[in-house]
Order: sequence, then structure tokens, then C-alpha cells
Amino acid sequence: MRYNRRMATQGEPSTPSLTAPAPSARARSRRLTVEIWIVMGLSLGRSGVYAVVNILDRLTRGPLGDQTATLNPPLSERPYWDLLYQVLSLTFALVPVALALYLLSDTGRNPFRRIGLDLSRPGRDFGWGLALGAIIGVPGLGLYLAGRAVGITVSVQASALDPYWWSVPILILAALKNGLLEEVLVVGYLFERLREKRWRLWSIIVLSALIRGSYHLYQGWGPFFGNVIMGVVFGLFYCSKWGRRRVAPLVIAHTLIDVVGFVGYALLPAAALAALGLA
Repeated sequence: MRYNRRMATQGEPSTPSLTAPAPSARARSRRLTVEIWIVMGLSLGRSGVYAVVNILDRLTRGPLGDQTATLNPPLSERPYWDLLYQVLSLTFALVPVALALYLLSDTGRNPFRRIGLDLSRPGRDFGWGLALGAIIGVPGLGLYLAGRAVGITVSVQASALDPYWWSVPILILAALKNGLLEEVLVVGYLFERLREKRWRLWSIIVLSALIRGSYHLYQGWGPFFGNVIMGVVFGLFYCSKWGRRRVAPLVIAHTLIDVVGFVGYALLPAAALAALGLA
């Protein structure tokens, strides 16, 4: 009986290995291409397409200088329902960020550390974020006003929320959402993936900057060019010896710029906004 059992065991087919073979470089590149299209199609790429259609629509309606774009509109006429809708909108807008971070963990590395979205250098990140916010924010306002003066930029209403107790916190969270969504996707995620596909640095920077500009087209040509310039500056910084491939300073800078724009617009009186050319 022992002999028979041993012979039967020896005659059994070997169990196949459950380890999948590593994909080839070409297959990996194709997979990354599809992945990038999906991530962008679910997020800022989709926004860019809508913005292109929107600017074409606006151009058929009349001069851009006579039109208005409203950011942060109310989502309900009832205050607490509006608050609930605002929180839900901000939360679900960050799902593509979670998706991108999850996909970047495919190599086993911590995705937050991979793109520098951690708290390992808070002082340095905040200092660079503050500097970048000033470098981009002040000229950005000037470019917006110049665009308004020549009629190629719509009047941007940065906030249409009623002055509830929660309006300013929601505007701050909206600014943080924009910073995370844009910088994680068009800098951290896109740069990492295109580097894996062996793209040249300047090709990555230009594509990232054009995507950034595209989803601001609904505001007119001034914000489009302003955001393309912002994208080039942020891309160069991210890859520089100062940026060290850390997206945290860019998130901080973007958030600060939007906080000043959103909260300042909401709190300044109408006369002050008119004097600044923002009303």
C-alpha cells in the first residue's frame, strides 16, 4: 500500500505556478498609455474637453469680455442642504486623486513618498510653496486684469456662495481640493508615468502645462496662457534640485493662490472688488 500511494503521488501532475510572468517593456508601456487615458478621462482631461467646447460656445455668443464665469456656485437654495452638497462635491472630486495614488503604488513603493506628498519636510515645503504662490499669484492677477482690459478674458466670479458661517471653510476646502487634484494628477502622476514611458523631460513639461491650461479655457484666453506658464514653472520646479520631485510645495502654492482668490473675493466689499477690476 505504501508503494502504491508513493507511485500514485509520483504520477500526479505537478501544480502549475500561480506567479504571472513579468510583462515586457512594450506591453508595460501600452498598459501605461491606456491607464493615463483612463485617469485623465475621469478627471482633468474630461474638464479640458468641456472647457474647449465651452470657449467655442462663448465665442459664438459674443465678445468674451462681456461674459461671466462663476466659480464655487451654490448647489441648493437651502443653506444646510447647500453645505451637504458642497461637501459631497468636494469629496467625490478627490476620487481621481485616490485612484492615481493607488495606481502609483504598483511597484510596491509608498505613492505619497514617491511623488513627495508626505510630511517629511514640512518647513521646506511650506517655504517653497509660499514663494511659488507669490511668484505665480501676483503676475497671474496682472495677466487676468490685462486679459479683461483687451477683452479676451471673461469676468470671473470667484465665489457665489451666500455669506453663511460655513462659506469660508468650504472655500478653503475648495482651494485645497484644487491644489490636490491638479498638482497630484498633472504633475505627480503624469510626470511619473511619462518618465516610465521614456518621454523627454521637456515633452512631459509641455504636455502637463497644456493640459493645465486646457481646463481653464472656459475663463478665456488670458487664464489659458497664464496657467500654461504656471504649468511650465511648476514642472521645472518639480524636476529641479530644489523641488526634488516633491509635489507638496506645488499643492501648498496652488492652495494658497486659490484661498486668496476665493476667500478674498467673498470677503472684500463690492467697492474694493470694483477698484481692483474684479467686480
